[in-house]
Amino acid sequence: MNHPARPFFVQTHARWMLLATLAIAGATGPAQALSPAESKTVQARYQQERSHCFDGSSNQDRATCLREAGAARAEAQKNGLGNGQDVYADNQRQRCAALPGDDRKDCLARMQGQGSTSGSVKAGGVLRELVTTVPAAAARAAPAASRPSR
Repeated sequence: MNHPARPFFVQTHARWMLLATLAIAGATGPAQALSPAESKTVQARYQQERSHCFDGSSNQDRATCLREAGAARAEAQKNGLGNGQDVYADNQRQRCAALPGDDRKDCLARMQGQGSTSGSVKAGGVLRELVTTVPAAAARAAPAASRPSR
């Protein structure tokens, strides 16, 4: 039985799809295999996260928590899951960037753990407090500068 030839545009489209698929596969690179010790660590972390999902300490509903734990395990198995410290530090800097001079310095100090911390995300918020002692001469000058002129 003779099959009619496919139109040229269908053949071209199929070739482009094949090339695009190969390019994407090559760009993402091969997944690096984890060592047995790393694989065991990934599995232990996954089990710990699952237990948080079931005991309610994750601050997420169970389905979301389990989905996130599975996604994190899959990413870790591909060796693509970092520890997040760079992202965390960038977030801290961005939170404080809008503040002027000394306020920004104090904000960064609080973000880096100086001072005291109370509350929790689950309770609705984390309050970070840093007490800074200001010399008396500077304290008297500051209110005078902030008074409206008449």
